[in-house]
Order: sequence, then C-alpha cells, then structure tokens
Amino acid sequence: MARKEMVLVGARKGRLQKRTPRAWSKAKASKFVTVLAETCNVRQACRESGVSLSVAYRRRKTDAAFRASWLEALGIAYQRLELELLDRAFNGVEKLLTRRDGSEERMRDYSNQLGLQLLKMHRDTAVEASTELPPTEVEEIRERLLRKIKRLKQRREAKPAAQA
Repeated sequence: MARKEMVLVGARKGRLQKRTPRAWSKAKASKFVTVLAETCNVRQACRESGVSLSVAYRRRKTDAAFRASWLEALGIAYQRLELELLDRAFNGVEKLLTRRDGSEERMRDYSNQLGLQLLKMHRDTAVEASTELPPTEVEEIRERLLRKIKRLKQRREAKPAAQA
C-alpha cells in the first residue's frame, strides 16, 4: 500500500494534510520561476506550473526563498527584454511591405522612439563609463590600495602570533 505524502499547510496555524495534485511543491515552484524568467508573465507561469494566481502571490508573500527566486526571475526576464530591445534598436525589425500591384518588398524598420528611450535609460552609465580618471587620481587610488593591503597582511600575520 502506497503511503500518501503529508505536507504542512497554513500560514498562521500549520497543519499536516495529504498532498493533493493541486498542492504546492518544489517542482511547481521551480517550473513557475523558470517560466517567469523566460516570459516575465506571472499568469503564464501560473498556467504552466499548475498553480492559481492567488496561490502564487500568497506563496510570494509568505515564503522568503520563493520571493527571492521570484525577484531573481524577474531580473533575468528584464535583462532578456532589454537585450531584445537593444537588438531591435540596433538591427531593426524586418517588415514585409505589399504594394498595390501585389509585389512585396522586405525592409528593416528602426524605431526612433525605442532608441531614444534606451539612450535616456543608459545616459548616466555611458557618461560614467566614458569618463577616465586623471593619472594623478589613479596613482593616489593605487597608493591607498597598497597601504590597505599592507595593513591587512600585517593583521593576518599578527593573528597567529597572538594565538600562540
């Protein structure tokens, strides 16, 4: 006779009950997070992982590890989206134009609006990246780092002597 797996349920007063097909599981959480990272769409992640929207949001509210995974998945999805938008801004999108005479022509369409929005988003980062420090500041930073490394080495060497 196969034993039913018991799961802990309830946010405030926990209780054990038999696992049902609709119950939350690590496999469902993993599937949810994977789909969320791929699509950035919570509804689709719920559909594909077999959980309801309310259960997913409740789990996010009560489970810190799941909440962290959710945030990480959104970060991944946003990075993928940004890369896709950058690709579209640089390479355009192929469009098929049909003329009145029925002939077709392919062309690339470049969105000025998308390009401008990306420039606004990354202006500060680009300015910061293109600004080089003067050689005197670089030397000063190098000297401070070397002094700090020297102090750390002295502390490390002093520890075994103090423990002896």
